[in-house]
Amino acid sequence: MDDSDPHPQTASPTRIADPRLRFEARRALVWVWVVALVGIAIYMSQALLVVFGGLVLAAIIDGGARLLGRVLPIARVWRVAIALLLGAAFIVWVAIFAGTSLAEEAAQFPALVEDQALRLFAWLREQGIEIRAEEFRSLAEQAAGSIGQLTSAVGGIIGGLTTLFLILIIGIYVALEPNLYERGVAWMVPDSRREAFFEMAAQMGYSLRRLMFGRLVGMVFEGLLTWAALALYGVPLASLLGLLTGLLAFIPNIGALISGLLMVLVGFSGGVDMALYCVGVYFVVQTFDGYIVIPMIAKKTVDLAPALVLAGQLVLGVLFGILGLALADPLIAMIKVMLEYRSDHSRKDDFNDIEAERSFRPV
Repeated sequence: MDDSDPHPQTASPTRIADPRLRFEARRALVWVWVVALVGIAIYMSQALLVVFGGLVLAAIIDGGARLLGRVLPIARVWRVAIALLLGAAFIVWVAIFAGTSLAEEAAQFPALVEDQALRLFAWLREQGIEIRAEEFRSLAEQAAGSIGQLTSAVGGIIGGLTTLFLILIIGIYVALEPNLYERGVAWMVPDSRREAFFEMAAQMGYSLRRLMFGRLVGMVFEGLLTWAALALYGVPLASLLGLLTGLLAFIPNIGALISGLLMVLVGFSGGVDMALYCVGVYFVVQTFDGYIVIPMIAKKTVDLAPALVLAGQLVLGVLFGILGLALADPLIAMIKVMLEYRSDHSRKDDFNDIEAERSFRPV
């Protein structure tokens, strides 16, 4: 009989008597849970990304409510309502303005394409290159196929309205009562870690609000500068191009490239000189935003390496499409803030342990 076990008759047949084996079994169980949680996260990654999009929207709404609180001493719920109404008014204006402009441009698009094609064929004939009718028909068929692909892409965007609606609902609920959801998550954290969790959550929320504020300021600057510069030269659709440039500025790097391509394509409708001017406007606006606006704001927010952001956009864009592309920047920023906080917290704990050991060391 084992003297170490006072009740051998009640011991479970699955009980591991050796403490070393129990330790290894517990460690193996921890790894099993880690693998299971990673698998669940991968399986639910799309839903988790939608939830994170709602948190980003909640940070934007919360930031607007905090700014309004500096000039309007009213209850938070009313400040959130005002921020939502202002955002809704802007979205409605953008939809009406952009929709009308795009409809007018779509009506003019066939004549514009025909005119550009005739100019191109005339220039090729001057160079001694003759385009046959069969080749032109082949190009037209390829263009029609591209239009079909574009129609499919538009259909995919329309199908994503449900995702945007979910992000909007989650963002509004979280912005109305952020402390409620923060406490709910804290209940799942051990008691010894809750204080650190609240501190880290506050730091992440502060950084996310600053990041989104900087992004919105950059969008306004890019949109207004693009509109003013293009309108000064008489580029067609200057206001629409400025609006699209400002909206696409929400996605760093890739959004700027798309807006620059749109400007150059519209600029070619007025000749090579106008296209070169649009290229110059693109570089001037991006230089001003990249070397003046962003550095001023980055001093008070998360400073991210451009290569890291671009890599994250490519990976998340391939995995989750336009939603992953748009949320790559704030997601990487939050991961960086969390890792930096954990690193600083661990360093402080090590320092406190060393100081405690020195205080108890005999003289």
